[in-house]
Order: sequence, then C-alpha cells, then structure tokens
Amino acid sequence: MRTRLIIITLVVAAIALALWYVLGDDPAEIGGTVSPAEALSGDAEGFLRADGPKEFSFPEDHGPHPGYRTEWWYYTGNLTGEDGRRFGYQFTIFRNQLTPPDTAEVDRSSNWATNQLFLAHLAVADVENDLHYGAERFSRGAAELAGAQAEPFRIWLEDWSTEAVGEDTTPMRIRAEDDAFGLDLTVDPVKPKVFHGDRGYDPKGPDAGNASYYISFTRMETSGEITIDGETFNVSGESWMDHEWSTSALTEEQVGWDWFSVQLDNGYDLMYYELREEGGSRSPYTSGTVVDPNSNTVSLHEGDGELEVLERWTSPRSGGEYPIRWRLRIPGEELDLTIESLFPDQEMNVSVRYYEGAIEVGGTHRGEEVSGRGYVEMTGYGDGLGQPRF
Repeated sequence: MRTRLIIITLVVAAIALALWYVLGDDPAEIGGTVSPAEALSGDAEGFLRADGPKEFSFPEDHGPHPGYRTEWWYYTGNLTGEDGRRFGYQFTIFRNQLTPPDTAEVDRSSNWATNQLFLAHLAVADVENDLHYGAERFSRGAAELAGAQAEPFRIWLEDWSTEAVGEDTTPMRIRAEDDAFGLDLTVDPVKPKVFHGDRGYDPKGPDAGNASYYISFTRMETSGEITIDGETFNVSGESWMDHEWSTSALTEEQVGWDWFSVQLDNGYDLMYYELREEGGSRSPYTSGTVVDPNSNTVSLHEGDGELEVLERWTSPRSGGEYPIRWRLRIPGEELDLTIESLFPDQEMNVSVRYYEGAIEVGGTHRGEEVSGRGYVEMTGYGDGLGQPRF
C-alpha cells in the first residue's frame, strides 16, 4: 500500500517547488508549511488513473510512469554489524508530476524547465543507542539533478541513488549520505517480485481510479556499510522494496494508516495495512499479502486480519500518540504475531511527520513458533507537520 503519507509529503514539496518552477523563486524564500488536508486537495483531471488490472512489462515497469501524479521506490531493512550491533534503514525516492500529460509545457527555453519533481527520504535507526537519524532532499527533475529510468535502472536525486549493479535491474546498489550518517548497500532479491491486490492493482477506496499499481520485492539479501558520526559498520541482513504509482489520494473519510512489512524466519513474508477512518474505525479497504517460501501468494481482504494495539508512545515533537506494540492475527493463515518497535522514537521529522520504524516480531504460524523482523509506517497520529523545509 502506499497512497500513504508519501502523497502528502510529495504534494507539500511540490507546492513550494511549483512556485519555484513557475515564478523562478528560490525555495529558501518560500515560507511556511501546508497541512495534510490542504496537500491532499487538488484536481486529478487529466492525469492517468489506476482504474483496473493491467499487463505489466519488465524491465519497463521498474522505471518511471509519467502521467501518473505520484510514484515511489521505497526500501526498508534490518541489518546487523559484524559485532552484532543492529540497525534499521529507510531510503525512498518519490516522483511527483505537477501538470497532466496533455498540458502544454511553459516555454522557458531552459534546461531547468520541468513538470517532474523529486523528493527523497533517508533514515538510519541505531538500535543499540535508541537513536533515529533522518534527512530529506528535493529537486526538480531537470538538468540531471534528479530523475528515473528503467534501462539501465537508475533512480536518483543528486548524489542519492538506487541503481542496477550490472546489466539487469537487480541487484541494486543504494547510496546516500547526510552530514551525520549514510549508507552504501547492495540489495539482491531472493524471491521474485510480488503483485499486491488484484494482480498488482490495489484499490484504496470505492471511487473509480482511487487505487494504485503496487509491486514489491519482499525479501532481498543485503550487505554493505552504514556510517554514523564518522564510524563505518560493515552490515548484512534483509531488505524490502516497494514500487507504487497512482494519481488518487485518500478519501475524505480516511485519516491515516498503519502499514507493516514482515519477514519471518520460516521463510514467509507478510505485507499488511489498515486504513483508518474518522473516529478510529477501520476502512473496508484494509488489505495485505502473504508470501510463502516458494513465492506463492495469498491476498488478504477486510475481515481477514485482526490488529490490536497493546502499547503506545507519545512523541515529544508532534504530540502524536503512536502505537509501538501490537498483536496481529490472521486466522485463515493460522498466524498470530506480537509486533514491537525496536525502540519508540523512530518518528521522521521532515516536511510531514510520520513514523517509519524497525520492528521485531514473534508468535506462532500454523502451530509452530516463529520470529522475524520488519518495518512499520504510521500516519495520522499527530499534527502531521514537520519542521518548515522551504
């Protein structure tokens, strides 16, 4: 699922960058932030819509999909150093299209002119010290500052990038560095790509086009380096990658979501998300996917899962009261899991605040004990606004 906070974040950045694009303003001179409700408003007319199952074509569909308003390449993972020290990471590049594909370009006679905007998020969780590092960048998709291509596979924003190692799309190398932290990782799928929803078509609401196209690599062997405050750690572990594109936003009734990716030690993988509506009720468009060790999939729908919050944590920055411990039961798969954040404060303090955290999992599957790791993303629990970035 990811018609998620990312849409909000992208549009927040797009509003400021649109002024830069149209008016030529320096982004540093554009002040303030935009609320999630304001960011989600807007006319989708003229953009392509995810309106039903489609025939995918690869490697083309690993690359960008101009004409759809939003798109992202989203990596999360749990890694361990040679000394046993644990880390989590997130790396994401988002593409946002400002104008519909049939809109005439403004002739600015400049290599800087574009209607494609890119935003990137980078985070590392230092589990030993309960420290979370996060950073954000954005740029126009012009003059080689940022862009996306399928062959050879490369998605980049300045010197932050994910790209193919060799001639095929995978393995991929992720490289990104901020002032205090960074990473250089190679990720290689051990399972084939997974198509969520109805053959990759993932509805988020009842209206036509209120959906996305959603594919994942649910288990990727990972190795490389993480750097924190000048110290480099050789790490290995497993990652998860989502690639999703769409035009529609959430419905007016949907105020947030809780999304989980889980890799169990018995070879099963799980994606599960719940969309939340006003008053805390669960949207009927809650969904998920179970992937067995042989890459067979089972789609989950409303009523197939039961998510219970066991513990919460209050952010000192946003005041958001986030769940940090849950019980997730999927009776049809005989799956009963307790999920817990590795440490509470894994809130992303960027243009729009949200929670992206490494998790530990334990429980039973078909009567056998299992354990695992994964990631959780949560939105709609605080004011939603991070520090002003423009």
